[in-house]
Amino acid sequence: MPSDLERAMETLITVFHRYADKQGSTASLSRTELKKLMENELASFLKTQKDPAAIDRIMKDLDSNGDGEVNFEEFVSLVVGLSIACEQIYQIQMKKLGAAVKNN
Repeated sequence: MPSDLERAMETLITVFHRYADKQGSTASLSRTELKKLMENELASFLKTQKDPAAIDRIMKDLDSNGDGEVNFEEFVSLVVGLSIACEQIYQIQMKKLGAAVKNN
């Protein structure tokens, strides 16, 4: 039986390939595929982005090899960056919760 972390890795791979398999190379995401993935899988993140050019900036930042597409390794860097940001928010919330409990 796979662990939570193993299931998370499997899900990450499955989601990537669900969108990468739509057009062109099955090993990378085009700008259109990345946009669709983010709209469907990271909708909350996109709602906080007020800039309509956010997808283009993200694509440029992720495309470290400059081929105009995002491969799995480049995609994972997005997930890692967002996970780190979420964990930092979690830590801030825990500190606030701890302070509120201590003050009551």
